[in-house]
Amino acid sequence: MSRMPALFIGHGSPMNTLELNGYTQAWRDMGQKLPRPRALLVVSAHWFFGATAVTAMPKPRTIHDFYGFPPALSAFQYPAAGDPELAAEVVDVVAPVWCGLDSDQWGLDHGTWSVLAHIYPRADVPVVQLSINALKPLDYHVDLGRRLAPLRERGVMIIGSGNVVHNLRRVEWNQPNAGFDWAQRFDEAVVQQLADDPGGILKVAEHPDYPVAVPTPDHFIPLLYIAGLAEAAGEPMDAIVRGYAMGSLSMTCYGLCANLRCQDGDDAATIPKGVPAEQTNT
Repeated sequence: MSRMPALFIGHGSPMNTLELNGYTQAWRDMGQKLPRPRALLVVSAHWFFGATAVTAMPKPRTIHDFYGFPPALSAFQYPAAGDPELAAEVVDVVAPVWCGLDSDQWGLDHGTWSVLAHIYPRADVPVVQLSINALKPLDYHVDLGRRLAPLRERGVMIIGSGNVVHNLRRVEWNQPNAGFDWAQRFDEAVVQQLADDPGGILKVAEHPDYPVAVPTPDHFIPLLYIAGLAEAAGEPMDAIVRGYAMGSLSMTCYGLCANLRCQDGDDAATIPKGVPAEQTNT
């Protein structure tokens, strides 16, 4: 079996699940062009807690980790099967780093299903999620990404889901396709770093716009896993979707060995008016 591609998806608002726009159409196009994997391993910004763990249940639940959104979003289900065998492989391949097996606590959160609803809309590929250990430094996550590299040889596609630039406190509701100057500067710096030297991705933490672009690390860290995979493969990461939402979100997506042309997205779903930023968990 040939080595599977790896992806980082800038997922934006959970409302992208229900909308057809420039970004979700690009994700649908990816699903048509990518090889079919044995299973998916997803690192989502929204499983961010104090341990490294992997979902190991055969039927993961669809988690609606937000409130204040339309009922149709809260009713959405993504009934993909889990893959306990893959979960055990993850534990083995990252050793001696400890990784726990979660058989009943988590499931698939919206960082995962809002994207997969378009890439694999039939939910017919098994999905396992890997948590982000909130207690570890950034270099831990790059290293863990490198350790996951053998799974790509076993038919597993690895996806990071977050946003390179993610500052909900700076959102401008009336600028759906805008990117502030600081957001664009930081996003461009990341594009260049990943094209030149993905293993050096942590250099961007020294960028002057990093504190405002990445006020919290949860949405940035999934990118580090794919950068670690790129370093292990000796390959660059290519920007495959570019664009911004509401001034302070980057929708940039990356591919590793994905052979996808870069697209410009537009009209990303926004956070519904009246939903305070602290309620969105976007």
